[in-house]
Amino acid sequence: MGLSLSKRISRINFSPIRKFNKYALQAEEAGKKIYHLNIGQPDIPTPPAFMEAVRNFDSKVVAYEESDGNTELVDAVRKFYRHYGADLNRGDIIVTTGGSEALNMTFSCILDPGDEVLIPEPYYSNYSTFIISADGVLKPIPTQAETGYTYADEQLIESRITDKTKAICLTAPGNPTGTALSREDMELICGIAKRHDLWIVADEVYREFVFDGAKPASFTQLPEYADRVIVIDSISKRFSACGARIGFVISKNKEFMDAVLKLAEGRLSVSTIDQAGAAALYSLPDSFYREMREKYESRRDAVYEELMKIPGVQCEKPHGAFYATVTLPVDDAEDFLMFLLTEFDDNGETVMFAPAKDFFVSENLGNNKVRVAYVLEPEALRRAVQLIGLGLEAYKHKK
Repeated sequence: MGLSLSKRISRINFSPIRKFNKYALQAEEAGKKIYHLNIGQPDIPTPPAFMEAVRNFDSKVVAYEESDGNTELVDAVRKFYRHYGADLNRGDIIVTTGGSEALNMTFSCILDPGDEVLIPEPYYSNYSTFIISADGVLKPIPTQAETGYTYADEQLIESRITDKTKAICLTAPGNPTGTALSREDMELICGIAKRHDLWIVADEVYREFVFDGAKPASFTQLPEYADRVIVIDSISKRFSACGARIGFVISKNKEFMDAVLKLAEGRLSVSTIDQAGAAALYSLPDSFYREMREKYESRRDAVYEELMKIPGVQCEKPHGAFYATVTLPVDDAEDFLMFLLTEFDDNGETVMFAPAKDFFVSENLGNNKVRVAYVLEPEALRRAVQLIGLGLEAYKHKK
C-alpha cells in the first residue's frame, strides 16, 4: 500500500498570502526594493508597554501557564469588553496561540464531517484551511463589488442554508474586503442564525478599525444571542503585535467553552511571557484606539486615491480593517504578480500583493482580483500603488 497522506490535507491549498514569498526573497537578494502589500503586518511600532512587561518578567523558571490563560490577561480582556457593554466571566474567555488557533479549535469543536459553514465570499483564505482540517465544508455567500461586498441580507443568506449548515462565519470588519457591519446588521444575521439553529463565528480582530465616523460594534453586544455567538479576537492587529501570537476564543456557551478547554489542555498552554506582554497592552488609554483608527483611515484614503488613478482598476472604498479587494485589468493576477517580482522594476523598486483567487471558492471569480493590505505609511502606499500602475503598463506591452 505504501505511505500516503490524508485526503483531507490534499484539499488544503497553500496560503495565497505567503506562497510567493520565495520569489520576493529572490528579488530582494537581487537588490530590488519591494513594497509589501501582501500580508497584514502593520509597520506601526508595537506599544512599548508590551516590551516593558516582557523585560520586567521576573521568574526563575518560565513555567507553563494555565491552559485557559493567564488570569491577569483574561481579566484585562474582560475589562476591555465592558466598553461594549459585555459582561464576561473568566470562563467565557480562553487564551489561544493567535486568532488562528482560536479558529482551528472552534471549527474542531462545532463541526462533524460534511457540516457546512457559510462565509461571505471573498473571505480570509485560511478559513478554508481550518474548516477542511475539521472535515467541514465551506459554502460561499456571494457578494458583489458594486455593492461594497455587503451580505447582511436576509434573503441572500437564507438562500444558502441547507440541512447541513452548521454555522455562519464572518470577519467584522472584513478581510479581504474591508466591509463593515453595523449593530443592526449583526442583529439581522443573529436572527437568521437563531431561526435556523446555527452558530455564529465572528472574527473581530479588526473591530476597532472602522472609518467614516462609524462606531465599532461587537456581537458580544447582543446578549439575547449569546448561546450561539463565538467571538474570535487577537492582539495581533489591534496592537500591532502579530508575532506575539496571542488570541482568544470568547463565548457564553459553557458547553462549547468546555469543549475548547479540552483542546487547550491537550496543547498545554500558550506562551507565558507573551501573555504577560499582552496583559500590559490592555492598559493603554482609549486615545490609543482612536489614533490607530485615524492612521488606518488616512492609509485607506491614500491607497484608494492612487488606485482610482489607474486605468481599468476597480475598487470599492473599504469601510474597515486595513484591506481592499481590487479588480485589475488582467486575466491572471498570479501571473501579473510573478511578472512584478521576476521581470519588472522601476528605479529598482517593485510591489507585492496577494492574488485573490484563493479568497474565493467559486470558480474563476478571483482570477483578476488582488488583496491590498494598506499597512505602510501613506507615502509608501502611494508609491506602491503607483508601481502597480507602472507594472500594469509594462505587463500590457509584454503581452
